[in-house]
Amino acid sequence: MGKIKLGIMGFGEIGRNLYNYCLEDDRIEVLAISDIGRPEILHYLLMAHKRAPIDVRLEGNYFVSANGKARIVQGVTPGQVPWDAFGVDFVVDSTGKYRTRREMEQHLESGAKRVIISFLPQDEIDNIVVMGANDHTIKASDKLISPGSATTNAVAVMLKILDKKFGVDHATLSAIHEYTADQPLRDVAGKDFRRSRSAAQNIIPNASPSVRWLPFILPEFKDKVDGCALNVPVPSGTLLDLNTFHKTSDFTIEDVHQAVTEAAETMPHILQVENDPIVSSDSIGNRHTVIYDKLASMKSAGRIVKTMSWYHSAASIPARIKELILAYDEADKKGGVK
Repeated sequence: MGKIKLGIMGFGEIGRNLYNYCLEDDRIEVLAISDIGRPEILHYLLMAHKRAPIDVRLEGNYFVSANGKARIVQGVTPGQVPWDAFGVDFVVDSTGKYRTRREMEQHLESGAKRVIISFLPQDEIDNIVVMGANDHTIKASDKLISPGSATTNAVAVMLKILDKKFGVDHATLSAIHEYTADQPLRDVAGKDFRRSRSAAQNIIPNASPSVRWLPFILPEFKDKVDGCALNVPVPSGTLLDLNTFHKTSDFTIEDVHQAVTEAAETMPHILQVENDPIVSSDSIGNRHTVIYDKLASMKSAGRIVKTMSWYHSAASIPARIKELILAYDEADKKGGVK
């Protein structure tokens, strides 16, 4: 069987990490990378982080490694890159800009067989798949797919564990989130009042799109989850503060620890249980969806549980995208549901 052929549009943190993760796996070959940056700058940024598992050389407009050759092309918007000329099976759009169904379809029209965006969509697409939560919904017929956001992944995984074991009536979440590339470093007039303020100097309340999309991933939580994000002056590493309200109070925080530990044993690549007093920077480079913080999690005398979990978006989402690519390839081979 031949390798899975991949094209990447957008070579920021997520695109670079996905490329690196694919270099580790001889089942996937990246054939094309689309970005507005110059090839020598893209190569410089790739090597600056020193995370490439094997040597990558720049030869003209190609990244060359033991895993193969990836052509660097300058495509600005979906539809501009002739993916069929490269023979790719999957296109991952990690630009963060093109999130509508119509924009994703333009990749298909340019020759991609399946499109995965690295973030939540703006409207309904074929599937939003959170590995460890609803990956049983994968179908070979899905063409437009999202892995969800890093926050959505962490919330969905934790809710599924807690609901299965203790029954969840409703929940609230706060994502104490690293600042993002679309926030200004200094105050500057933008479309949103609070997001016009400096990301380097403020804690900025923000909406969490995870609340909207969770019912598509876990339908049993429709109208049961609310929450927000707080963008803070930290470049990498996010803390999920999840408060769940349970059907009974007849359990302890030790029971919660045990439930999460047992879940981690069944999906060790997705969930990690941490016993040390870690902080946000300790999550950098960690590929897990959830790093459950035992020391920071607690239970009230009543029915409320506060679980604290860490994640690094730029490390975890590319790892889940790679798993999605392999899962959909397997679904294609079976010709039906994963």
